[in-house]
Amino acid sequence: MQKKLSAPASKRAVDEQLSRYRAMRNFHQTAEPSGKTTKTKTKAGTDSMLPFVIQKHAATRLHYDFRLGWNGVLKSWAVTKGPSYYPGDKRLAVQVEDHPIEYGGFEGTIPKGQYGGGTVMVWDQGTWEPQVDVEEGLKNGSLKFILHGKKMHGKWALIRMGGRMAREEKPNWLLIKEHDEFVQAEDAIPITEKLKLSIVTGRDLDQIGRDSDHVWKSNRSDGHANSPARPETRKLKKADFLDGVKGAPRELLPTFISPQLAMQATLPPRGTGWLHELKMDGYRIQARLQGGQRRIVKLLTRKGLDWTSRMKSIAETIEALPVDSALLDGEVVVISEDGTTSFADLQAAFQDGAAKPLSYFVFDILHLNGHNLRTIPLERRKQILAALLAASEPNEALKYSDHLGADAAKIFSKACELGAEGIVSKRASGKYTSGRSDSWLKLKCYREQEMVIGGYTLPSNGIRGVGALLVGYYRGGKLIYGGRTGTGFTQETHRMMRDRLEKVVRKTSPFVQVPRELSRGVHWVDPEFVAAISFSNWTKDNLMRQATFKGLREDKPAKEVTREETIVESSDENSTDKKPSSNKDKSHRMNRSKPKLETSAGASGRTSSKEGELSLRLTHPDKILDIESGLTKRGLAEYYFAVSTRMLPHIANRPLSLVRCPEGSTKPCFFQKHANHLLPDDIESVDVPDLKTGKTEPYITLSTATALAGLAQMGVLEVHPWGSCNNSLEKPDRIIFDLDPDSAISWKTLGDSALEFRGRLSAIGLKSYLKTTGGKGLHVVIPIRAKHAWPEVKQFAHEFVEAMERDNPDLYVTKMTKSARTGKIYLDYLRNDRGATAVAPYSPRARAGVPVSLPLNWRELTLAEHPRFSASNLSQWKKRLARDPWEKWDTQQTLSLADTKNSKAQR
Repeated sequence: MQKKLSAPASKRAVDEQLSRYRAMRNFHQTAEPSGKTTKTKTKAGTDSMLPFVIQKHAATRLHYDFRLGWNGVLKSWAVTKGPSYYPGDKRLAVQVEDHPIEYGGFEGTIPKGQYGGGTVMVWDQGTWEPQVDVEEGLKNGSLKFILHGKKMHGKWALIRMGGRMAREEKPNWLLIKEHDEFVQAEDAIPITEKLKLSIVTGRDLDQIGRDSDHVWKSNRSDGHANSPARPETRKLKKADFLDGVKGAPRELLPTFISPQLAMQATLPPRGTGWLHELKMDGYRIQARLQGGQRRIVKLLTRKGLDWTSRMKSIAETIEALPVDSALLDGEVVVISEDGTTSFADLQAAFQDGAAKPLSYFVFDILHLNGHNLRTIPLERRKQILAALLAASEPNEALKYSDHLGADAAKIFSKACELGAEGIVSKRASGKYTSGRSDSWLKLKCYREQEMVIGGYTLPSNGIRGVGALLVGYYRGGKLIYGGRTGTGFTQETHRMMRDRLEKVVRKTSPFVQVPRELSRGVHWVDPEFVAAISFSNWTKDNLMRQATFKGLREDKPAKEVTREETIVESSDENSTDKKPSSNKDKSHRMNRSKPKLETSAGASGRTSSKEGELSLRLTHPDKILDIESGLTKRGLAEYYFAVSTRMLPHIANRPLSLVRCPEGSTKPCFFQKHANHLLPDDIESVDVPDLKTGKTEPYITLSTATALAGLAQMGVLEVHPWGSCNNSLEKPDRIIFDLDPDSAISWKTLGDSALEFRGRLSAIGLKSYLKTTGGKGLHVVIPIRAKHAWPEVKQFAHEFVEAMERDNPDLYVTKMTKSARTGKIYLDYLRNDRGATAVAPYSPRARAGVPVSLPLNWRELTLAEHPRFSASNLSQWKKRLARDPWEKWDTQQTLSLADTKNSKAQR
């Protein structure tokens, strides 16, 4: 639908709208644009041409200025917490004075004492598309629009609050994300936390404040004496970056320098003297700039192949550098919306011509203006590089790869938490030496290996693509089978891989040996293509576990692909092991981190007296996760291991939602249901289809005691399984009723209600089981055969509780409204829906004292008080593990379609 747009704004109209803005500022003191040079001949625009900007503003309080270009100015709101992709977050947006259009490019520092004094960052910018008549929307207080930014996308709404707030000088609005494909879950990392840097200069607020400059994309000609010179136009001084080359040997510009490579490490280096950079997922590129009458730029791969024609935007940026000659080292990547780098998107940009902007992150400089910089310390080289790029015109295609010199372990942990690939730690004093060196160490949040494709299977759903790739690596000139991967493909890569592989099909296997059961239905191919594969670990059989296809690598010959081994196991304050450690040494180091855990009850139901040892690595095992009980991370691992035999039958091979509390039970916690490369090795994943979009999502699942105990490393204080198994996702095998009492309900009344459930279920032939919730309520659980679909089971549960409510409306309520639950027991049947979960038997709860959801005998309802158990005092109730109240769990019960009607008749 075409939206009504305003006519071009006259200069007079713009001046009127900006009168308040100008009256509030002294442009002899602040570098903010006055708006006097606004080009009013520019129309308000078509739907696709209206500008928007979001500026992060560290004034008296940190906030985000949200601005929409309209009628020649930027309509502006101050959003305290910044935008959120979760629709439930209604962000307060205070409408402020209109700003000049030029303000959309302003980044810098407003002097103290001036209005809005503080640092301003261009956090995001782009265009916006109104979905209503803008003038009417502003007048009536309901403005809906679509954002097309670099960080902000999709449908949004600004809704003005009513009452007195609408009549304020600065009316209060709410900025709300509307439902679309960009919506994120409540527990997702906020966009303002994931993407913190300026999209104009790549700096954070501290760097902008230190630089004390400003940039904006306008032709400002105010001529204010106190306005700092614009970085785009100021004359460059040699001291900005050339002073650093003094003393460096002179040389002719090299044709190509073989790159320095990093050794893989398992532990971050300790001590000072290291610079730590984020590891990126892209192509290693060396940029060569040759000056003279005709400036020549070449972009070379790590093998010296010329890829300049494939990255013209980057080549143009390098050509514009204010130097005579240079040789730069860096990584070409595509930045995803979450701020991480995506090799799949990079491959799509190179091979399929996808509109994915390329960014060149430069982390080293090897030659500058006739000087060899490879012999001077890295720290000094990076200072020269930073100064050079700062003196150049800002460009999204060229970015400085900054570093941190703080504690490596903390940096690595934070990098993994934010979804980065890992870090590269480099000696600050190190020279640049070609080849692999222990002065560069790489630590990966997940494992990645280049593998040679030797075969493929066909997809089971009949699409044109591949079902799985069989891959391997070379050892002694022979291709060794390393596993298979059937995940990570998009619709485009499915077709692309099939098209390419069909051209190199052969009759025999290129591998030395492949297990017979894995070779059925395989189409063998010549080993020409190299794939980037991420995986969790190597199995005992030397196969990759949980392997995921990331894309094809074109910058490395297949014959050079070998298995990447860990070379550096650990490091001391100033050195690293230069030789591979022996298995004996490795085992010794691992044992230092193994908690000794007591084995849980065996299959017979008896507790073994023999102590076992779980090979589980915990960082900070003595970290306290619950202040009240003193439960530590080690203690939580020991608890999970002890109850694993009883707990696993109810959570194994099911999609799981985990409540993670990395800072403890009293600090903010969050749900995680999707698997990613940051999870412990023994955690698995299951592909769950989204019934709306048809896409699949990798959900967390597990099946072993080791994996369950490993949840302690993640600070998991609650485990919530689906009501169906991985192999039968659409047909649940249990029904759960949650009895949630108001605080006025006594334990006896709650117990009597649970017994009523039991009686009504027994009357229709269903045996039920009882457990605490770890809170004030109870769960009644009914195992059934996985025969009926979710809607049928939910309908049964709904009508069952409705019948109870009709019979005793003074005690029971089935509506979620809190006001209706006063003095009653809320009968929650909504756990019986696809994707809904309930806390697992034996799971701790993320509450003070770490209570446990524990199975009960029905006779325990006669106890004087609600029985309560804690993960921290397992020794006091451990004997319950010897005889499980649910050990006669009847999985063969059937739910007759007539049961729904029968449930109504139970009066």
